[in-house]
Amino acid sequence: MKKNLQTEFSTRQYMLSKDFEIYYYNDRNLPPHVEMHAHNYYEFYFFLEGNVKIQVRDQQYPLQYGDLILIPPHVYHRAVVQDMELPYRRFVFWISQEYCNHLLDISSDYVYLQQYVQIQNDYIFHNDRITFNTIQSRILRLIEEQRSDKFGRAPQITLCVDDLILHLNRLVYERNNPQNPQVIESLYQNVIQYIEDHLDETLSLDVLASEFYVSKYHIAHVFKENMGLSIHQYITKKRLTACREAIQGGGNITRTYQMFGFGDYSSFYRAFKKEYGISPKDCQDMVSLS
Repeated sequence: MKKNLQTEFSTRQYMLSKDFEIYYYNDRNLPPHVEMHAHNYYEFYFFLEGNVKIQVRDQQYPLQYGDLILIPPHVYHRAVVQDMELPYRRFVFWISQEYCNHLLDISSDYVYLQQYVQIQNDYIFHNDRITFNTIQSRILRLIEEQRSDKFGRAPQITLCVDDLILHLNRLVYERNNPQNPQVIESLYQNVIQYIEDHLDETLSLDVLASEFYVSKYHIAHVFKENMGLSIHQYITKKRLTACREAIQGGGNITRTYQMFGFGDYSSFYRAFKKEYGISPKDCQDMVSLS
C-alpha cells in the first residue's frame, strides 16, 4: 500500500465533511479497547490485517482479510484489538444520512445494503480475496483522487463514491438473490402457500422475510414479477375471498373480518365493496334470499 495514502489515526468520531470521508489506517500499539460509541452517519469498515474483533451491540465478530462491516447510524460498536504488536490495517468510509437520501432520490439500488443491515441486523459480510481486491481497487482510486489536484477532481470524486457504494450494494444484493430460476420459483410458491395457511395471522413483508431468511425487498420483487400484484394487494384479495366465503356460509360479519386480519369494519367495508361491488351485508342477504 502506498505510504502517502495512509492517514494518521484519530479518535475523532464525527464527520468534518457533510457528505463522506474515507481513510486508510495502518497502526501498531493502539489501545486494546475502544469505548463503545455510535455515530449519526453510516460507517463502512474494510478489514485488511491484524488480530481484531469488531463488537456491534452485544455481539463480537472475529475479523479476517476482506471483511466488510457496515455500522448504521446510532448503533453502538467498537474495535477490540487482540494483539497490539501486529499491524492493524483497515479502510474506514463514512457517509452521511443526507448523502444516502440524495442517492435514494436517484435510485433505491444505492441504499439496498443500508436498508438490509438496518432491518436484518446483519452487519458483517465476508469476501474472498478476488472479490475484495475489486472493492479495494475502487477504494484506492477514490483516495488517490482525493489526494490529487487533477482537472475534474470534484466530479470524479463524486463518481468514485457513487460507484463504490453501488458496487457494494450490488455485491450484497446478488448474494441475497441468486439468479436461479428454480430457487426463485420455489420461493414464490412457498410464499403463496404460507400466505394461504396463515391468512388469520399477521402477514407483512418483515414476517415473510424472517420466515424465509431472505430480504423483504427480494420477496416483494419476486412476487410482483410472478403475480403482477404487490404482496399487500394479494393478501388483501385472499382475505376478502375468505371473508366472502365465510359470510356466504352464514358466518358473523364482525367475527369474520376480525378473524382474517381487517383491523376495523370501515376498512373492511371499503375493500369488500371495491372488490365485489356490494357491501358485506348485501352479500349475506343475497345468500339468505336465494
